[in-house]
Amino acid sequence: MITKVVVHPLVLLSTVDHYNRIAKDTNKRVVGVLLGEISKGEVDVTNSFAIPFEEEDNNSSIWYLDHNFLENMAGMYKKVAARENIVGWYSTGPRIRQNDLEINTLFTRYTPNPIYVIIDVAPKEEFQIPTKSYVAVEEVKGDATETPTLSFKHIPSTIGALEAEEVGVEHLLRDVKDTSVSSLATKVHSKLLSLKSLVSHLQEIQAYLQHAISGRAPLNHTILSQLQDIFNLAPSIDPEELAKSFAIKTNDLMVVLYLSSLIRSIIALHSLINNKIDNRNIEKAANEPAKPADAVATPADSGKTDLVKSDKK
Repeated sequence: MITKVVVHPLVLLSTVDHYNRIAKDTNKRVVGVLLGEISKGEVDVTNSFAIPFEEEDNNSSIWYLDHNFLENMAGMYKKVAARENIVGWYSTGPRIRQNDLEINTLFTRYTPNPIYVIIDVAPKEEFQIPTKSYVAVEEVKGDATETPTLSFKHIPSTIGALEAEEVGVEHLLRDVKDTSVSSLATKVHSKLLSLKSLVSHLQEIQAYLQHAISGRAPLNHTILSQLQDIFNLAPSIDPEELAKSFAIKTNDLMVVLYLSSLIRSIIALHSLINNKIDNRNIEKAANEPAKPADAVATPADSGKTDLVKSDKK
């Protein structure tokens, strides 16, 4: 039973490239094959490749997928990386469509329990993971004599990377990163994204609990037990010591900000005063009258005057 899917950065980059080449200016989606390994219920998706796929816009039950291309590409990838097997397929969604179960049934020829990953190539929120993973399960509705039907079950998915991939991603981010933005601004931005993610998850929890109370959503005891664990781990902010420690920490941070602002203001005033003194000296030098050249006596003239006076005596 598959319980978790780990998608590597190379798969995300390949999917975005596939979408930009084929369907960027259209409302269509693209489909590809996921390669990787399955170990102890965890699927590690390390690679992928695109496949030719077409479907009718008005009737999604009419679709075409090139089997020969899929098998040939899978054989060539097998020669390069023997450990990478077909583990499922991906599409750019952005939601599950009517013919996805049929496509998923087709992939059972290559892997017994294929996974289906919807990759959002243009996420609206930066803090959300752009992948949603599903696996097909059989459901029995009503009487047990009825034929089971297939439906997609959501499974958790994360983004993971090997050491070599982490180095490549760091170099890629270094090229994309704006050098004019300071590290402090980057840290503040990451903190804001984390807070936005927390608010989004809290809103999802609130919406689910409201639906469960009103009866619009069934009670899921697994979710309720996990929420209870979260509430138990949350710190109690009622004790006076905790509130005092938070206040001390906040005051320490504010003192640092106050001192830095004060020092910056003093430096700015000092520079302003120096600038005014320099400008005043320049203006004073420009307004002073220049000394006439005739008033300056040369040594030769002074000697001649003395000689004339001595002759008269």
